[in-house]
Amino acid sequence: MFEYPLAALVTLLTLFIYFWMATRVGAARRKHEIQAPTMTGPEEFNRVLRVHANTVEMMVLFLPSLWLFALTISDFWAGVIGVFFPIGRIFFALGYYQASDKRGRGFMLGFIATLILLIGATLGAVHAAYALYS
Repeated sequence: MFEYPLAALVTLLTLFIYFWMATRVGAARRKHEIQAPTMTGPEEFNRVLRVHANTVEMMVLFLPSLWLFALTISDFWAGVIGVFFPIGRIFFALGYYQASDKRGRGFMLGFIATLILLIGATLGAVHAAYALYS
């Protein structure tokens, strides 16, 4: 039996949300007639692109933190805490698509969840190393 279903479900939810954001970039490119590899355009396009880019930047911190927390502390708590990252990313995106100053709450929700997971994973790994090697 798989021991980390909640971390897996949060990971999949995050990836589906990221996929949705990627499709928004493609649609914005078509709408504004911006051909790759151009990375700038009207403000509306730039905001859509920044949502996508910022999300991948944050996923680099979030996903390892989520899984290390699940492995060293608890899958249940990793899932409970971790689900706030993709929820925050939805609020971040929907706010940012409207105006750049509306992205803050969604960003902070995901950032705080990531920070808790990162700190917990660090403590869990130190504890496991101490228990194993002392």
